[in-house]
Amino acid sequence: MHIVKYPHPTLRHRSKPLRRVDAELRRLVAEMFELMYAHKGVGLAANQVDLPYRLFIVNLASEPAAKQDELVFINPVITSRKGNAQDDEGCLSFPDIFAPVRRPERCVVSAYNLRGDFVRYELSGLAARAVQHEYDHLDGVLFIDRLDEDARLTVRPALAALELAFETERGRGAIPDDHQISRRLAELESLRA
Repeated sequence: MHIVKYPHPTLRHRSKPLRRVDAELRRLVAEMFELMYAHKGVGLAANQVDLPYRLFIVNLASEPAAKQDELVFINPVITSRKGNAQDDEGCLSFPDIFAPVRRPERCVVSAYNLRGDFVRYELSGLAARAVQHEYDHLDGVLFIDRLDEDARLTVRPALAALELAFETERGRGAIPDDHQISRRLAELESLRA
């Protein structure tokens, strides 16, 4: 498992709901937490690790020792958003790129956890921002899509560098073509339907 970087097509893939919580899903989630901690992140969506599932994880402490702060969101739904706040965001799929993003400062999210229990959280501040950022990923929306024109111009050179690196890797055969990626995602979706 590895984190895919912009402009990998899976980042724009609209994720599909999961139908069951099983040992394999628990293993995937454990790997996602390990990867997130290794990269010093606070959240990670399944499509950032090239999986097409409506699943993301959050740990605002970003510390493996803080297991009590680990949150898993399976098939999440944001039912309410309130307020308005702007703050810098980054993303593990966009290394070293940070830009101001305006989002609601509070949200209510419902999901299932790894035990298969229905959970509901009323969040504010960084927790609300992180959940909304990861939730966007599940719909193929990236934080750069929410930037104003000035911020977009500021990050454009860094995005161009990521695009060039992606095309170079694809040219070397390290990244499959879009058709192969789409076929793989469809196969993975059918396995967990």
